[in-house]
Amino acid sequence: MSQNNTSDFNFSDEIRKYTKHWKWFALSFIIGVIVAHLFIRYSTPKYLAKGKIQIIQEKSASPGASLLQDIDVFSDMENNVEDEVEIITSRSNLIEVAKKLGLNTKVYSLGSIRNTELYNNSPITLNIIAPDSTIYKAEFEFYLELNSSTTSFGYSVEEDEAPKNYAFGKNITTSIGDIVITPNADYISKHLGKRLKVQVLPLSTIATVYQTEIIISKPNDFSNILDISLQDPVKEKARDIINELVAIYNKNAIEDKQQIADRTSSFIEGRIADISSSLSSVDQSAEDFKTGRGVTDIASEANLNLNVGAANRQDLANAETQLNIASSMRDMVDQQESFEVLPANLGLSDPTIANTTQQYNQLVQERNRLLESSNEKNPVIVNLDQQLSSLKRTMQASLNSTVNNLGLQVNTLSGQQAIINSKIYSAPKNERALRDITRRQQTTESLYLYLLQKREEAQITVASTAPKSKLIDSAYFEELPVSPRKKIVYLAFGILGLLIPFTVIYGKDLLDNKVHNMHNLEKIVHSSVPILGELPRLSKKEQKVVTKDDRSVLAEALRIIRANLDYLIKSRPNKKSDNIIYITSSVPGEGKTFLSVNLSMILANTHKKVLLIGADVRNPKFKSFFTGKNVDKLSVGQNKSDYGLTEYLHDRNISSYKEIVNTMLVHDNNFDVIYSGRIPPNPSELLMSGRLKELLDEVSERYDYVIVDTAPMMLVSDTLLISEHADQLIYVTRADVTETKALDFPLKLLKEGKIKGLSFVVNDVKLNNLGYGGKYGYGYGKVAKKWWKF
Repeated sequence: MSQNNTSDFNFSDEIRKYTKHWKWFALSFIIGVIVAHLFIRYSTPKYLAKGKIQIIQEKSASPGASLLQDIDVFSDMENNVEDEVEIITSRSNLIEVAKKLGLNTKVYSLGSIRNTELYNNSPITLNIIAPDSTIYKAEFEFYLELNSSTTSFGYSVEEDEAPKNYAFGKNITTSIGDIVITPNADYISKHLGKRLKVQVLPLSTIATVYQTEIIISKPNDFSNILDISLQDPVKEKARDIINELVAIYNKNAIEDKQQIADRTSSFIEGRIADISSSLSSVDQSAEDFKTGRGVTDIASEANLNLNVGAANRQDLANAETQLNIASSMRDMVDQQESFEVLPANLGLSDPTIANTTQQYNQLVQERNRLLESSNEKNPVIVNLDQQLSSLKRTMQASLNSTVNNLGLQVNTLSGQQAIINSKIYSAPKNERALRDITRRQQTTESLYLYLLQKREEAQITVASTAPKSKLIDSAYFEELPVSPRKKIVYLAFGILGLLIPFTVIYGKDLLDNKVHNMHNLEKIVHSSVPILGELPRLSKKEQKVVTKDDRSVLAEALRIIRANLDYLIKSRPNKKSDNIIYITSSVPGEGKTFLSVNLSMILANTHKKVLLIGADVRNPKFKSFFTGKNVDKLSVGQNKSDYGLTEYLHDRNISSYKEIVNTMLVHDNNFDVIYSGRIPPNPSELLMSGRLKELLDEVSERYDYVIVDTAPMMLVSDTLLISEHADQLIYVTRADVTETKALDFPLKLLKEGKIKGLSFVVNDVKLNNLGYGGKYGYGYGKVAKKWWKF
C-alpha cells in the first residue's frame, strides 16, 4: 500500500492547511498593501487625453459605384478608414507634430524620488545655435542648478559633476553646437534653488515613441468616426499632441487636393492658349473668305439635307472634342518620366479613365509623403511604384483604345458628312467653303468654351477645398490619472500578498513526501493497520524520559499509546500471552529506542512487570538513556553487569536469563532491562539461534510486558529473522523525516505474512500538528511560543 492509493479528498483538511497559517497570510497581505502604497506614492502618474474626428469620404467619380456601395459589394474600396488611421499616425506626421510643439526638448525638475517634466511652465528657454538638420537629429542631456538670483545658473553635463556658473544669454559650447539659455520670467521664481535636467532627443525617436502610444479606435466596424487617445505624465502635452496631429493631418490632405487642382488648372490654361490661337485663325479665315468672295449670307438649298447634316456635324464635333482631349491626355501620360499627378475631371465619357486617374493621383500623393521621411528603396515605396506603373499602363491602354474608337467614330461621321455634302449638288462652292470654315469655327469655339467652364470649376474646387476630417470633439484630458489605478494596484498587490504564502504552502504540500502526524499517516495506510498514537517534538531543554506521575505532553501521548496497545493485546483472547512487543523502524534515527525506553517507563507506572530487551545488537543505544543522577541499578544479575543478550545467546554457560537482567530505578519507575551486550561479528546468525526463542518464551510467562528494541528493518534483516517470535510489532515513523514510500515495505511484509501484529507510531510531531488539527492534551504542557512562530 502506498500514498497513491489515497484518493479521498477532505475539503476541511485542505482548508485547515492554510487557515492554521493565517498569521502568515495576514502579514503577507499587509506587506502587499504597504508595497502597493509605496508603488502608488512614488510612481509617475499618467493622464488620458481624448479626441474624436469623423473621416469625410469623397464621392466616387463613377456613377455606378454608389449603387455597388449600397449593396455593400465594394464597401472596403470606399471605406478607407483603416488606411486613414495609418496616415494619421504616420511617422512623417508625428515628426511634424514633434517639431511644431518642440517635443524633442524636455525639461525636468529633479526630485528625491521621481522627476517632473515641465512642459508649459518651464523656467528656462533653450536655444541651440546649429542647423535644423543637426538639431532634429541630436541627442544630448545636461543639468542646471538655478541659483537664488535670476542672472546666472550652474551647468554640468553629468549629474554628479560639479556645476560651472554661466550667465543667462551666454553661449555654451556643447557637442551638438552652442546653446543659449534664457530665463522665463513667468516661472523661474518658482524653481530658484532647484536642479533641472534638460534632455534633447532626435525627432525620429519622439515619433517612434508616440506611434506606439497613440491609440486610434472605431466605435464599430462600419463607422467613419475615430476616437484618438493618448496617455502621458503631462496631461496638457497629451492634449496638444492630439490637437496638433489632427490639424497636420487635415493640412496635408488640403495640400494634396490643392496640388491636384493646381495641376488640372495648369493643363487647362495651356489648352485654352492653344485653342484660342486656333479659334482666331479660323475666325480670320471666315472673314477673309467672305470679304474676298463678297459673301454675306447663304441659304440652304435643301432643308432636309441641312437638318441631317447639322445633327451629323454635332455628333462629329462631340467626337472630335473627345478625341482631342483623349489625345492630349495620352500624350501627357506617355511623356511622364516620373510619377506625377495627372489632370482629373476633364470630361472624358469613359468612367474607367476617370477612376484610374483618381487612384493614380492618390497613390502619387501617398508616395510623395512617404519620400519625405524615407527613400525610394523602402519596401512600401517600391510597392507603390509597382502599383503606379500598373495603373499607368492601364491608363495608356484605355487612352489608346479611346483614341482609336473616337478616331473611327470621327472618320465614320466625316464620311457620312461627305455623302450629305455630295447630295447638296446645287450649293455653290462658296457655300461649301464657308460651311467648312464655319464648322471649324464652331468646333474650336465649343472646345474653347468647354475648357473655360472646366477652368472655372477647377478654381471653385481650389477655393472650396475642405479638410479630410471633421473635428467632433477637440482633445480634452481627464483630471484624475488613469495610471496607476489605486484600487487595482491595491487589489493586485493584496492578492499577490495572499498568493505568496498560498503558493509556498501549496508547493510545499505538492512536493511533500513525508509523514507528518497520525492523521496524515491514517490517510496513507487507511484502516488496514492500526496507529497507536504519536509523540511530540521535544526541545533540547526538555526531559527525554518520562517520570512518575508526569503530566507533560509526552507522557500523555505515551499513555494514549499504552491504552491503544492494551486494547490490541486484549482483542486477541485466544492466546495465553500476547505481551512480546517488538519496536522497530525503517532507518536509524526515527526514535525506536526513544519509544522503547519511554513506553517501558509508562507501562511501569501502572505497577506492571516490564522487561526491556535491547535486540539491536549492531548499534545499541540503551545506556545513553540510563545514565544520570535519577537512574539507579537496584540489582545486577550475579554481578555480571557487562553481560547482555549477545553473551546469553553465545555462551551456554549462562544458564538463566536472570544472570543478564538489570533491575533499574529510573525517575522513580522500576523495571528490568537486558542490554544488547557486546557487538558480535555474526549478529544475524546469533539471533537465529534457538536460545532467543527460549528466552522470549520464558520471560513472556514472568513479565506483563516484554519490550524488544530491534534493528531497523530496511537496513538489516535482523528484525525480520526474529519477527516470528513477536506478538505485536510497533513500527516507528518520524514526522518530517520518514518518506511515505518507506511505509510500503512493512505493509508489503504484512500482506505477504512475513510479519504480524503490525501497528504504527509517529514520533517527533510538531505541537501544532498533534492530533487532528489542534493542540494535544487536556491543558498539559502548554508552551508560550515566540511572537514570530506562527
